[in-house]
Amino acid sequence: MKLFNAKNAPNAVGPYSHAVILKNGFIYVSGQIGFDAKTMEIPSDVEQQAKNVLKNIDAILTEAGYNNKDIVKTTIFLKDMSNFEIVNNIYGNYFGDHKPARSTVEVAKLPKNGLIEIEVVAYHE
Repeated sequence: MKLFNAKNAPNAVGPYSHAVILKNGFIYVSGQIGFDAKTMEIPSDVEQQAKNVLKNIDAILTEAGYNNKDIVKTTIFLKDMSNFEIVNNIYGNYFGDHKPARSTVEVAKLPKNGLIEIEVVAYHE
């Protein structure tokens, strides 16, 4: 098992790694919220937060030698399920024809008052 932190993703906001990589080819990416990786600020709208989340996941996966086509499972946490359609469209554009398994849940609160958080599991040989 290898604990992994990406240089091009926002720093973790707690005592955790960006990801854990297993020797069997799986990578577990910690939940990412909508930080802008350069400014470490979170925009106020869910659309930009969702785009930032996916950029941050991409940065982690890329530095670890994976890509979004390696993702097998995602979990989306939304502060407000009324944002589902907005997030779903951004998510769909991000994945294109690749459709990993997914869960989406509404939560009471997210770190740093974010509106969205996504965690992923990816695999490649």
